[in-house]
Amino acid sequence: MSKKSNTSKRYSAEFKRDAIALVHSSGETVTEVARDIGVSPAGLRNWVNQDKTDRGLGPAGALTTAEREELVRLRRQVRELEQTVEVPGKATAFFANRKTK
Repeated sequence: MSKKSNTSKRYSAEFKRDAIALVHSSGETVTEVARDIGVSPAGLRNWVNQDKTDRGLGPAGALTTAEREELVRLRRQVRELEQTVEVPGKATAFFANRKTK
């Protein structure tokens, strides 16, 4: 009996590109290609769909890979800026509270 790992595998960008190209050129279904190369069908399907979006062929409103990366970067930057603003506010409240006691 084989045990499945709960950890996800990471595949290189080159491996993903090759897998997507194989789906397009082989005439096989995504499930068949996934089985042949040893990846999950859902994962390969996601790669194919993201590739379509990156090429401008995806559904309206879908984010490209570059847009997703920028969104992650901007959200991280907002968190850092919020923390930077929060510290002086807490310090001001602390010292204002000390003076009134």
